[in-house]
Amino acid sequence: MTGVEGSRAAFDRLGTLGVEEEFFIVDEQGRPTSGIDDLVYGPEPPEPLSGRLDHELFQFTIETQTPTVDSVLAADEALREVRDALVDHAATQGYRVAGAGLHPVAVWRELDHARKARYRKQLDRIQYPQHRNTTAGLHVHVGVDDADRATWVANELRWHLAPMLALSVNSPFWNGFDTGLDSARSVVFETLPNTGVPTRFADFDEFRTFERRMVESGSIDDRGELWFDVRPHTAHGTVEVRAPDGQHDPDRVAAFVEFVHALVVDLAERHADGESGTTPRREYLDENKWRAVRHGRDAAFLTPDAADEMTLGEYVHQQADRLGVTGIRDLYEAEGGATRQRRLRDAGGLDQLCAGLFLPGHDQTVHPTADEGRV
Repeated sequence: MTGVEGSRAAFDRLGTLGVEEEFFIVDEQGRPTSGIDDLVYGPEPPEPLSGRLDHELFQFTIETQTPTVDSVLAADEALREVRDALVDHAATQGYRVAGAGLHPVAVWRELDHARKARYRKQLDRIQYPQHRNTTAGLHVHVGVDDADRATWVANELRWHLAPMLALSVNSPFWNGFDTGLDSARSVVFETLPNTGVPTRFADFDEFRTFERRMVESGSIDDRGELWFDVRPHTAHGTVEVRAPDGQHDPDRVAAFVEFVHALVVDLAERHADGESGTTPRREYLDENKWRAVRHGRDAAFLTPDAADEMTLGEYVHQQADRLGVTGIRDLYEAEGGATRQRRLRDAGGLDQLCAGLFLPGHDQTVHPTADEGRV
């Protein structure tokens, strides 16, 4: 099964990094607009984007991928280079680019789906949940040098997903309305099959059997449709963390990359030292995720054994001290994404909110050459 069968051999390097980011194509006012024909299928993008630019389900969603690199510093440099290139590429075609977990004024019924056959098949198979899936996320890949170790690390990461989401919350608005949630993206996305926090897998063979069975049974077309918040990626030889909302600020992304990298490497080393790991109940993990979705930075989380609770601040300081990282502490102490969006909306309405989601970077003066596909 080409593109389906996972390989143990893929897991051969510890600590490599790759970052995927999903963004929104918007017009000068920051409103969603169809643009993939120009940006993905049009003129060749600049070198940092060559072979690293794709689109998602809708014609106003676009994805970038960094190259695989060997250090956190290199990943930081790569993601900024890719972002800057995307901003410039979009501007030359008459567009801007916005970052968030959901675009606050996107109305899915009024937006065009992409024509790629893969997405057309998903729309036909999944129906309503996929038709309205205007979400955008941040995905961090960290290489692990053993397949069973990668599976164990993914198991252990499940408890950390809710605090990660709480730090990233950046999607309070849906269809122009405040949902009362800090990550409405998580709720929209989790109506799809094979999403959310996965159950524990005993080892790589069990995960690979599951992956294979899902394809053979017709539940998914390929392994890329296992959209869990964390998974061993059996093609790349990585553990992929998919929990965070999409972001507009590269400093926030860099903080997540530093943290996820340190956490995965630490867990991999603990597995190599013979640590047995934890077995939190799935129901507690789901409860923690709900707390992150609803309360964001103000959430407190059940500990892995559910015997106690830990605030997000306590979690951040504990992990920052233990792993020797600084970014998540800075991220926690800064204004959260959901809070920022609400502040912008309260100060200047939806116009100011939409403008506040533009990616920072070079001069974003838009050259009005792309009028087709405007929503």
